[in-house]
Amino acid sequence: MNFKNLYDVIIIGAGPAGVSASLYTKRANKKTLIIHKNESNLQYAKRIENFYGFENGVSGKDLYEIGIKQAINLGIDVKEEELLKITQEENNTFKVTTTHNEYISKTVIIAIGTKKAKAKINGIQDFEGRGISYCAICDGFFYKNKNVAVLGSGNYALSETNDLLNIANKITILTNGEEAPEFRAENVDIITKPIEEIKGQNKVEEVIFKDKTNLKTEGIFIAQGTAGSTEIAKKLGLLLNSDKIVVNQKMETNIKGIYACGDCTGGLLQVSKAVYEGTIAGLQVINFLKDE
Repeated sequence: MNFKNLYDVIIIGAGPAGVSASLYTKRANKKTLIIHKNESNLQYAKRIENFYGFENGVSGKDLYEIGIKQAINLGIDVKEEELLKITQEENNTFKVTTTHNEYISKTVIIAIGTKKAKAKINGIQDFEGRGISYCAICDGFFYKNKNVAVLGSGNYALSETNDLLNIANKITILTNGEEAPEFRAENVDIITKPIEEIKGQNKVEEVIFKDKTNLKTEGIFIAQGTAGSTEIAKKLGLLLNSDKIVVNQKMETNIKGIYACGDCTGGLLQVSKAVYEGTIAGLQVINFLKDE
C-alpha cells in the first residue's frame, strides 16, 4: 500500500459543504484530502446576499475560490482531478480513483451535487431500466457477452468502457458529435455521429443517428461529462431517493465510513445548509476515526 496516498478522510467536492467538513477534520489532525474538478453550482450565482458575514454580498465564484484558498492555507491537500469512481476495499478502506491517481482512505465524504445536464436524446428516459443504465459496475453483469454502447466522450465514459471490457461482447462508444477519444481495444468501436433517437419495443434495440443510419445494441450506458453524486452513489450501492443520497442526521449513508452533505442530500440548495451539513459530516468522521 502506498502510505503517501493513504488518508484519514477524502472529501469529494470543494464547495461550502466539502470545505467546511475539511476545516474540522484537519484541525482534529486527520490527514485530509479534497478532490475537485473546479465545478460547482455555486460559481454560477451572480450575487449571494443572504449569507452571514458579507455586508455587501459576495459572488458565488468569489465565495467558492475563498473557500478553496482557506483550505489550502490550513494545510489541507487539495487536488484538482476528475473523479472516476470510489470502491470499497477488503480492509475496510476505500479506493478513490481519479484521472491522475489512486488514493486510499479510511473514510469518504461526498460533497458534490447531482449533474443537472442530461443527454437530450429521444428515448433515453423511456428506456431507463430497460436497456438504459447509468452504472457499468452495477449493471454490467446483465449484459454479459452482449453488444452494448457507452454514451460519452470524456474520461468518465472511458472508465465505464474499461469496466465493461471483460463483460460485454462488443462495446461501441457513442460521442454524439463530440471528438473521438483516444481508446484502443479489440472489442471497442467509436462512432462520433450525432444521435437522433433511441428505439425499441419493450427494451433498447437500436440507436438512430441523424444521418438515418443505425446501430443495433442491447444496452446503453450513459456516461456524459463527469461523474456526479448520483453516479458515484449507484456504483457504491448507496441508498438514493429521487437521485439524492439518503443520510441520517449524522450525515451517515447506509455504508459505514461514507458520509454525504450539501446539495447531493437534497433539501434547501443554500450555502448555509451546505456549511451546516459539512460541519456535521466532518465532526462525525472525527468521532468515527476515534472508535477505530
